[in-house]
Amino acid sequence: MLATGAAVSTALAQVDREKIYQWINELSSPDTRENALLELSKKRESVPDLAPMLWHSCGTIAALLQEIVNIYPSINPPTLTAHQSNRVCNALALLQCVASHPETRSAFLAAHIPLFLYPFLHTVSKTRPFEYLRLTSLGVIGALVKTDEQEVINFLLTTEIIPLCLRIMESGSELSKTVATFILQKILLDDTGLAYICQTYERFSHVAMILGKMVLQLSKEPSARLLKHVVRCYLRLSDNPRAREALRQCLPDQLKDTTFSQVLKDDATTKRWLTQLVKNLQDGQATDPRGTTPTWSSSPLQHPHGVP
Repeated sequence: MLATGAAVSTALAQVDREKIYQWINELSSPDTRENALLELSKKRESVPDLAPMLWHSCGTIAALLQEIVNIYPSINPPTLTAHQSNRVCNALALLQCVASHPETRSAFLAAHIPLFLYPFLHTVSKTRPFEYLRLTSLGVIGALVKTDEQEVINFLLTTEIIPLCLRIMESGSELSKTVATFILQKILLDDTGLAYICQTYERFSHVAMILGKMVLQLSKEPSARLLKHVVRCYLRLSDNPRAREALRQCLPDQLKDTTFSQVLKDDATTKRWLTQLVKNLQDGQATDPRGTTPTWSSSPLQHPHGVP
């Protein structure tokens, strides 16, 4: 009886797999693509090797990029409909699958595919279709940084992702702010990313200014999840001597008093981070090995995308 059950299960799995192959083939045709996008996006969690199947099948990635590029005219002026947004977000969900998979991630970066998503992150319309589009696009970048791979950070630092995230952190929905702050946090947790942001005062001050605005907003409209990422960003910045020195002057008072006691009462991790942050800033004056106060770079590296 068990053997029969196993055989039936295997047969069903094979039928399911045949359907996956069929839907991947159907992505190549504009007439069948919409349904194939929908079906494959539903299956992305349950098919472990979907990413390599998508990447190595003929014309599939080109079809997904075509879906993205087709939406560009609806960005400005902002005319994106819910139907358009849902369709392109199904394509983005499949790209997120490719971005997450260890076999396809490097090729995904080498092809500079994340850059196709940046026009969506530039949008500012508050309508639901645009918000969904931004959130799903952030999800692709979030999936990349979640891997903690050095090549991901190296790639992102050559692009405009930091100012894009900062803008969303300032004015996006709570969910978009949370994902954008998570991306910044992951960049900061990498030594190269921290050094990059703290290389010039302009870069650091832009990040610190946005984080400060977020703390003020969170004191009025609390979100424990968002606050957690903001505190982690501040704590990581305090690992850099120059940033630590500057934070002594500009850390928001709300992080030093009891403003967030109620929000964090059940969050031991964030409370510990906040305590450590305050301690880092109270410790002796930050000095370099020669005993002098660290100073900011006076000749910032030029950035290809105009990041300060």
